[in-house]
Amino acid sequence: MKEYKYKINGTDYKVGVGDIDHGIVTVEVNGTPYQVEIEHKSPAPVKVINAPKASKAPRTAEGEKIIAKPATGPTGGYAVKAPLPGVVLSVSVKVGDTVKASDTVAVLEAMKMENAIRAGRNGKIASINVKDGESVLENTVIVTLE
Repeated sequence: MKEYKYKINGTDYKVGVGDIDHGIVTVEVNGTPYQVEIEHKSPAPVKVINAPKASKAPRTAEGEKIIAKPATGPTGGYAVKAPLPGVVLSVSVKVGDTVKASDTVAVLEAMKMENAIRAGRNGKIASINVKDGESVLENTVIVTLE
């Protein structure tokens, strides 16, 4: 039991407070014990006002999603894939162009940085699978080499 001394209107009080057991506590004032019931108030529910809502995925004029899905390249070809999700800023090659491994085939904006996507090996551009301004996910095939 914890003990406290109080002075109220010039009168001294010796108060002992025991442990709370199922909402009831024993309080002793100047040697007289009392059983005190503690009222439990449930906290008021918290209301969220003006919570931000998730934005919708961008769509074309026809209503189709414009986020390209990861796909594998045609069989026999080498797929140059997006290393991370982002937006295609530009594609710098055309179908039929011959590229070297170090040549940039596209520029991808991700996390507010421009990333040059390189061919990765020598070859000829067989297909271009994305358009400028298109959002792509990680591992989306950007171009395919023969």
